[in-house]
Amino acid sequence: MITPALTEATLDAQVTRLLDELPDRFVLGGLSLGGIVAMALVRTAPERVSSLILLSTNPHGPTEDQLQNWRASRDDIRAGRTARDLQSDWLPLLLSEPARTPELVELTLIMADEVGEAALDAQLALQATRIDERPALRDVRCPTMIISARQDALCSVAKHIELNELVPDSALMIIEDCGHLSPLERPAAIALG
Repeated sequence: MITPALTEATLDAQVTRLLDELPDRFVLGGLSLGGIVAMALVRTAPERVSSLILLSTNPHGPTEDQLQNWRASRDDIRAGRTARDLQSDWLPLLLSEPARTPELVELTLIMADEVGEAALDAQLALQATRIDERPALRDVRCPTMIISARQDALCSVAKHIELNELVPDSALMIIEDCGHLSPLERPAAIALG
């Protein structure tokens, strides 16, 4: 298994780098921004993806509100706030309320520490360069699993139903009582998916 870091400041640059790093053919999975990159990658090089897993993601292009929020977060980083500080602010969006136990909160904040400010800044910039992937999703020809979390405050179940309707050979799984970071909250359910 390869878990590449998302560190490029544009979607095109991230996809190009991944295509250089990954094997000739692979199973591709992506959560949230990773799912956005995965959709762009399968659009760019469909012959290389043998199957696709999309979790808690969004096929739409960015909204003006999202663009403003990402700019503000990048400004916060330049002003000295850490990735942990920002992740702490985002906890209600990332974890469902019952999952905000001290252990899962700390794990989520450690993940932010590991990403760091430079990579988070690049990821926020990358988000702003994404496009509406919906037109290309009709052309996906590999088996695809779409996983949504019922209490996901960032990527609604409706967006995942739309993904399932767009991708020809896809299956949809909705995990109940779970927020955006479904692999942290419900790892056993994800493994069964």
